[in-house]
Amino acid sequence: MRALGSDQTWSDFSIGVTEQEYESLQITINKQFSLNGWFVKENVKHSMLALGNELTEESLSNWTADYSYAEQPKKVAVIMAGNIPLVGFHDFLSVLISGRHVVAKLSSDDSTLLPKLAGHLIEFTPELKSRITFSHGPIGKVDAVIATGSNNSLKYFEQYFGKYPHIFRKNRTSVAVLDGSESKEQLFELGKDIFQYFGLGCRNVSHLMIPNDYDLNRFFEAIVDHGEVINNNKYGNNYDYNKAVYLMNKAELLDNNFVLLRESEDLFSPLSMIHYQRYTDSNEVESYLSKYQEELQVIVGNSYTPFGKAQAPALNDYADGVDTMQWLSEL
Repeated sequence: MRALGSDQTWSDFSIGVTEQEYESLQITINKQFSLNGWFVKENVKHSMLALGNELTEESLSNWTADYSYAEQPKKVAVIMAGNIPLVGFHDFLSVLISGRHVVAKLSSDDSTLLPKLAGHLIEFTPELKSRITFSHGPIGKVDAVIATGSNNSLKYFEQYFGKYPHIFRKNRTSVAVLDGSESKEQLFELGKDIFQYFGLGCRNVSHLMIPNDYDLNRFFEAIVDHGEVINNNKYGNNYDYNKAVYLMNKAELLDNNFVLLRESEDLFSPLSMIHYQRYTDSNEVESYLSKYQEELQVIVGNSYTPFGKAQAPALNDYADGVDTMQWLSEL
């Protein structure tokens, strides 16, 4: 996955697949944009590179060392979102590596990447074939469910799957806390946390907390090289729509022609818009973060997750803070 993510050419079998298999995977990556206009090649590659960097023998061994494994695997359904490429991979891997049988229900927005990768995994480890199922209809009989979706999806998850042991995930977003000491390079990295995957992920920063006297021109100057996002039709349409709607409502906006900034304490912001709020002291920051802790995925800043790293979680960096591996070991 690292080779694919870094766009290497096939050189030898150290990559792990034949040249023909590697080219087939590259074709699958290149096809994603035609299937989903958000899945540009650069974002698919980034997702594969971030995952590949974590899938080392050492990382996998350290991650799984403290958990027990099932001798008679139970079936665990994984109902996946499709907002960013391979967003359900961690749950898929967790179920599989814990010794369970994974029944993956893919989103129509991301329905080809994971089956393609799983096919190559089965070629290396044929015994896994009996423990991997991709469901294209009803998931059938299962023993537990992991489901990720929106706040609206949650009531359906509860209705249909609440009787099973479950992990249900709903909307979350991420925030950046600036203290004013950030370098231009750090702010550029913050731009990655905002614009990677066009801001569609729960790990994307959608809200800035800035000191009272902070000059937002510093932020605009540092992120200018991320302006290519506006060339994506879907993102551009969101930008145009939100700009028109908020201006018609006489909202005060800051605009650099590819992202809108609006002063608001609302945690969630529309796509192509970033909310910002000014603070007086650290107590104000901590109070806000505490208030929304159940809706926050990542906090970026000098005292938090480093700038530019929001979209590169470690294997033990679990969504919503729920230790999926521990939960699986207790089924």
